Amino acid sequence: MKRNWWYKFLLMLFVVVITSMSIVPTFFPIKEGSSYPVKSKINLGLDLQGGLYIVLGIDFNKVYKDEVEKQVQRAVSYLEEEEDLKGTINDFDLKDINDPQLSISFASDNQKQKAHEIIKERFSYHLRLTSEVGSELKYGINTSLRNDIEKNAVTKSIEVIRNRIDEFGVNEPEIISQGEDRIVVQLPGVKDIDRAKSLIGKTAKLEFKLVNDEESAGSLQEWLEKAKEQGIEYKKGELYSAFLEKINTFLKDDIPKGYEVVFEKIINKKTNDVSLGRAYLVEKISKLSGDDLQEAAVTMNRQDNMPEVSLEFKSDGAKRFEDITGKNVGKRLAIILDGNVYSAPSINGRIAGGHARITLGQGTQEEILKQARDLALVLRAGALPVELEFQEQRIVGPSLGADSIKKAEFGGMIGIIAVFLFILVYYKVSGVIAAWTLLLNILIVLGCLVGLEATLTLPGIAGIVLTIGMAVDANIIIFERIREELEAGASARAAVESGFGKAFWTILDANLTTAVAGIALLNFGTGPIRGFAVTLLIGIAATIYCSYFVGKLMFEFYMERVKGQSVSI
Repeated sequence: MKRNWWYKFLLMLFVVVITSMSIVPTFFPIKEGSSYPVKSKINLGLDLQGGLYIVLGIDFNKVYKDEVEKQVQRAVSYLEEEEDLKGTINDFDLKDINDPQLSISFASDNQKQKAHEIIKERFSYHLRLTSEVGSELKYGINTSLRNDIEKNAVTKSIEVIRNRIDEFGVNEPEIISQGEDRIVVQLPGVKDIDRAKSLIGKTAKLEFKLVNDEESAGSLQEWLEKAKEQGIEYKKGELYSAFLEKINTFLKDDIPKGYEVVFEKIINKKTNDVSLGRAYLVEKISKLSGDDLQEAAVTMNRQDNMPEVSLEFKSDGAKRFEDITGKNVGKRLAIILDGNVYSAPSINGRIAGGHARITLGQGTQEEILKQARDLALVLRAGALPVELEFQEQRIVGPSLGADSIKKAEFGGMIGIIAVFLFILVYYKVSGVIAAWTLLLNILIVLGCLVGLEATLTLPGIAGIVLTIGMAVDANIIIFERIREELEAGASARAAVESGFGKAFWTILDANLTTAVAGIALLNFGTGPIRGFAVTLLIGIAATIYCSYFVGKLMFEFYMERVKGQSVSI
């Protein structure tokens, strides 16, 4: 055999070994503590292992009403405390339920006019004046704020729900938007349904902690490297809270007493993968929490006209905040949500009155405005930006999933056996080669599911079965081309070479057109549809490699064995 053939053979052998090793834990349980290099198994979807399916809805009319009420109350409080203008809030005007409005009455027209100018200056982002009658001003929600709420409500809710579900320990949860006002949550394998539902709506934990800057960054890095040498580092899929507990327990003798290590989490917006950014050494006990925060809103700095985040604390929180900032000028105060550091601004002086400002980094006004809105959303209530309603709930029992698996296995087995018998009987020795390429095809698909940590669903199994059919079709195209060449009088070796050469572009064209449909399903589909698309796309790549390249490799070996004199096809 030529040296080039051996290179191809070694590549095939490498693929066989890697894919075989990767699927062993799925079919043969690996004991905990085993030295086997692969621990991951194929994740099963909701339809295969059972679990919880929930549809959450957002009542935006209620959201608008609550937002108008909150902003009008803030405006009236500010007018009374800062400008000595007393205003009375009247009842809601709900003639248009999509645009709830509140009016404020003042003692005189002069007070009303002065109040209008102040509200226009300080609350123009939140409120818009809808009418002005006598000494009364009527306000509705501003269009810009309405658009931001509609755009961010679902996205932010999904982010918060995902954080909560990650802490619950569910593998491969499916959390997606449905339309503009719904969120679909699929939790495979969940058994404690009530706890899961409670957790989805649970408020995230917001804390304000002082950063210890007395310890050098080098010392902190040495501690982290020490932990890493002992195998303590954040791994994909690991509970973030469990990792924090583990690393702080390990470093308890190195870290100054009363402090702990937290990190800035970096989330890939495309893949939702979590990685750790900068580490911080902060107080273990928080002197100020999200319970003390009254409001967080985007405002504009009067000096440079750049966006910033304005914080407003409750009365008790305001006193504590004033005390903390007064005693710690020059230090940094970390804003932490579920152990994740979102910001750590420096304290420039004592901050009285329960109001604070967070200025953002460098960039254009549009970029900083986006950062400010995102940070304000995180800070407000420390959790869900809107109230979510449980509109639909379905519990899929594990017995149903097990039954689906059994039927899928049985049906798949019957199909595979029937296909193998056909190609072995009809194509003889060439059918044996085709059978090997099909087995390798299935191995590659299953191995990729493990490597990509993809979720296998019932439609995904259908995608694997479809892959087998496509792979058989590719082999048939090649074999029929070879038969045509033999009938035309070509030698066995020439017929095989010509058959593969002429079939290649037909196989590639057929699979690429199917791949286009698969990519569309992957990008625009949801849930089970994406599961089908994933296995389909992996199967297409595996089919081209196995049917053409591996098949040609095995035929070259076969031709060497028979000296190119004949071919059993």
